[in-house]
Amino acid sequence: MRTKYRVKSIAFVLAVVAGAGAIACASTPPMRTEASTSGIRAAEEVGAAQVPRAALHLQLAKEELDRARKLNADGDKNEGASMLLRAQVDAELAVALSRENTERSEANAAVARVNQLLQENK
Repeated sequence: MRTKYRVKSIAFVLAVVAGAGAIACASTPPMRTEASTSGIRAAEEVGAAQVPRAALHLQLAKEELDRARKLNADGDKNEGASMLLRAQVDAELAVALSRENTERSEANAAVARVNQLLQENK
């Protein structure tokens, strides 16, 4: 009688553990790609594709986002999350480099205008 009770107890514990494992796997949140995709979109909108250094990081961000999705689909969620973060950072860097290029061009144009005004007032 005691053996029968022990077998039922073990079966019950195994069922609970298996159920908990199934619930844990089913409740794993989907990969959140919004930050990376919006960063890539922002980089494209500020013209990162036309700035060589920014274009490189924009392309890296796109490749890393694709890689993150593949890793996530293959079940490697930690590596996928890491790759997703890299994509987000590269997209942000592309935006920053593009803006730097724009600001540098505007500053050069301002200096040229000042020099022109100085030449005219001589």
